[in-house]
Amino acid sequence: MLYQPFLDYAISYMNSRLELMPYPIPEGFESKSAVVGKGKNEETIVTTSHGFATEKLRQIRAAHVQGGKSLQVLNFVIFPQLNYDLPFFGADLVTLPGGHLIALDMQPLFRDDSEYQAKYTQPILPIFQSHQQHLPWGGDFPEEARPFFSPAFLWTRPQETSVVQTHVFEAFKDYLKAYLDFVEQTQPITDPQHLAEIQAAQLRYLRYRAEKDPARGMFRRFYGEEWTEEYIHGFLFDLERKMALGVVNR
Repeated sequence: MLYQPFLDYAISYMNSRLELMPYPIPEGFESKSAVVGKGKNEETIVTTSHGFATEKLRQIRAAHVQGGKSLQVLNFVIFPQLNYDLPFFGADLVTLPGGHLIALDMQPLFRDDSEYQAKYTQPILPIFQSHQQHLPWGGDFPEEARPFFSPAFLWTRPQETSVVQTHVFEAFKDYLKAYLDFVEQTQPITDPQHLAEIQAAQLRYLRYRAEKDPARGMFRRFYGEEWTEEYIHGFLFDLERKMALGVVNR
């Protein structure tokens, strides 16, 4: 349960600063389990989902996969309401037999906009730099993914679990605090053109993430293709579905 403390902290800390409301989790996705392997290698994989919302944040959601020492995953993402220019908060914390893969960022809506970067990236660069000394760059990253990450993207591959429990945990706390500071300060956007640009940027990001979700193969092996695709499009990256149903203001 390597990442349970991260999830517990996030929920507790958000409760201390935000008025959290439940975010609907479609039936069948609250918890899902599968048994893999045989004999001594048999393992029960459990995936649990958590969802919240606030006045300014459309969806705060977590997918937590627990499968023993060789498989621990926490995907924790915050999507702002469409009338705010906030970046996304993204934490991908992954432990596989080959090691740990850690990605933390406030993913920008407009990466090439210098004014936007001054507003949302420059203030968190000192946080990034303070943790980078303990969490060095994790190496190759897909070129097509780069537009969706900020210059404060913390991408690392710790060798020791103790580093995840200490330095990664502290970085997670600092990034989440900084993000909630942004949420506290942000004001709604009213300009129609800017609102349209925000919507387009959110959809561009969600479509990319849904199409390239690295967990797709894992979920398919555990739970099958139908459950996996519905989980990805109906919960993890559900903006288009919500807009089609008319439950999100455009």
